[in-house]
Amino acid sequence: KSIKGFREAIIKLAPTVDPAEADEVATTSHRMARQLAKDYRVVGPSVFQNFLVNIGAREKGFCAHYARDIGTRLKELRLKTLYLHWGAADAGTHLEHNVIVVTAVNQPFKEGYIIDGWRNAGRLCWWPVLKDSSYVWKEDFQETAWLHDYELVQAVQAKPAPPKPKTVTP
Repeated sequence: KSIKGFREAIIKLAPTVDPAEADEVATTSHRMARQLAKDYRVVGPSVFQNFLVNIGAREKGFCAHYARDIGTRLKELRLKTLYLHWGAADAGTHLEHNVIVVTAVNQPFKEGYIIDGWRNAGRLCWWPVLKDSSYVWKEDFQETAWLHDYELVQAVQAKPAPPKPKTVTP
């Protein structure tokens, strides 16, 4: 139900949005958030997961981990009618929170939807940037540039296999 609602919301961003791309973003975001919660071995509320990461009991589970890992998967989609942004609230403080924001191409960051896998411990939160009463979001342009560095994605995907060891024949 949430995937369908997110898909429809993304389509309504602009008449130029490809419904297939909207579906890919909605489905991928939801599935990745759930998978990452399993991969990060999330327990309890997200702030408790942060505690576990801080004391070394968990390797990952901060909001930036969710944003980076969901962003990595979304950038592989090589979107044409949608644009990914990196959003940060309270940047540089102990309260910093990071998310991915999706907009239509050439649409302002503030008109997009947040993609937040951290807030509900793997259950995707999505809603308009301007209607998020918990945070004041600003775009992190350096991280947004990373989301569009497709050459990096290609280099990782095309990484050659290590050479086979040579065998010596007598």
